[in-house]
Amino acid sequence: MTDRITLYSMPSSGNSYKLRLMLALLGRPYTHVALEDGTPELDRAKAQGLLPQGKLPALHLDDGTVLVESNAILWFLAQGSDWIPADPLDQARVLAWMFFEQNRHEPVIAGRASLRCYENRRAQATPERMAELLESGHALLAILDQGLAGRDWLVGHAPSLADIALYAYTHSAGSRGGFDMARFPNIAAWCVRMAALPGHIELDHIP
Repeated sequence: MTDRITLYSMPSSGNSYKLRLMLALLGRPYTHVALEDGTPELDRAKAQGLLPQGKLPALHLDDGTVLVESNAILWFLAQGSDWIPADPLDQARVLAWMFFEQNRHEPVIAGRASLRCYENRRAQATPERMAELLESGHALLAILDQGLAGRDWLVGHAPSLADIALYAYTHSAGSRGGFDMARFPNIAAWCVRMAALPGHIELDHIP
């Protein structure tokens, strides 16, 4: 793996946070470029072609390669580490949770949070839409809570990329998304374990 990397990320985004968290947990140095939603800096980065597909996060390697999609970048960064289980079946289980996170969990949990937290999206936060997202989000969080029933981590006996991917938006689902997290005791205990991992950083920690 290349040594020098630059991460373009949105400070308030869970998709970007999961990569900053992964790098912190790995103890890996990198250059960080913060580009917040709705800023001229973000527009310039898009115009300059620094963000393929026009999306954050984006990981730039020193050979000119640029990687996009947060969970694909997670998989790349974790190569050769214990964050990817050695057993192929457990690897498939990790990927299943990561697909769940991007295809079902993130659009709803992050979607409701964005309507509450970003001023330029408030017009879309109709009562009907917010109620729909609240109901759907609670159902998705119940799936995650059940997945953690009787276990410390989502796959196997140690934290994996599945935990990183789902923690990013779940840990702030109450404060940012307005979800009733008291319903989900397994998630609450898991979030405490995640926060206790050596090297853990908070969402608002920017290197």
